[in-house]
Amino acid sequence: MTHNDLSERIDEYIKKMPCLSVSVGKVTEICNRANVNPFDLNQLISLDPVLRGRLLQLVNSVHYEHGHHVISPVKAVTKLGINTVKNLLLSTTGSLSLENENDGMNIKDFLFHSLSVGVTAKLLAARQKIDSVLFEEYFTAGLLHDIGKIPLNALMPSQYRLVLSDVERKQISLLEAEEKTLGLNHCMAGAMIAKSWKFDSPVADVIMHHHNPALYSGENANILYTVSIADHFSSFSGVPSVGNKIPEKPANIVWETLNIKEDSFEELKETVVKEIKKAEVFLHLS
Repeated sequence: MTHNDLSERIDEYIKKMPCLSVSVGKVTEICNRANVNPFDLNQLISLDPVLRGRLLQLVNSVHYEHGHHVISPVKAVTKLGINTVKNLLLSTTGSLSLENENDGMNIKDFLFHSLSVGVTAKLLAARQKIDSVLFEEYFTAGLLHDIGKIPLNALMPSQYRLVLSDVERKQISLLEAEEKTLGLNHCMAGAMIAKSWKFDSPVADVIMHHHNPALYSGENANILYTVSIADHFSSFSGVPSVGNKIPEKPANIVWETLNIKEDSFEELKETVVKEIKKAEVFLHLS
């Protein structure tokens, strides 16, 4: 398959990307209730990168105001209304499924790695005394940073299994293995999603550049650096990192710019692990 052929398939997939299979049962359970609790909707949206991305795509296409994107699921639910959000969530459990997930990456591992990075990024933002108004953006960027893995895995599960095997067997980076086997990497695929769903530039830049933050020269270095460190730290939370057991350590400039020490995660780990455990209980996975 040529690069162009794969890009076209990814474009088509993005238009109807389903929520992660581990979320399907909870989506159906919540949305079929006579009285849907907005808190439950918000919690569910905060756990699944696809649900959060699709919600932000919808709310920002309908309620885009004064050049500002809505980044909070709470605000999105308020603006769109519960019934609209419920219909959106149900539509993501439709005909296109992730039934071949076990042929490629482990979807549960992917979900909890994404959550771990999102929670850690938000905690690191607080540690840097970033304006609390931006915390949700840091969480969203962390949750969505690896979203490009989803179409690669879903469209070519057996090839993606080979990619993950090559990373471990040949001791090469995930990006190198993806490009060698697939012709493009998950950052490129993620950038296609960000463009299609019209993500704001901080989140889009994180998705595209989180594996090479030191080479980035744009205006969103702080959030990019923060998510890159959170990605590295997540491997110490006990949650598998799909593709790299220990993600590449960010360059010194990343640590020095944010003034974050390599042992900082020990203070954050308990909170991150608690959030993951809460997610397992909420999704009935524990």
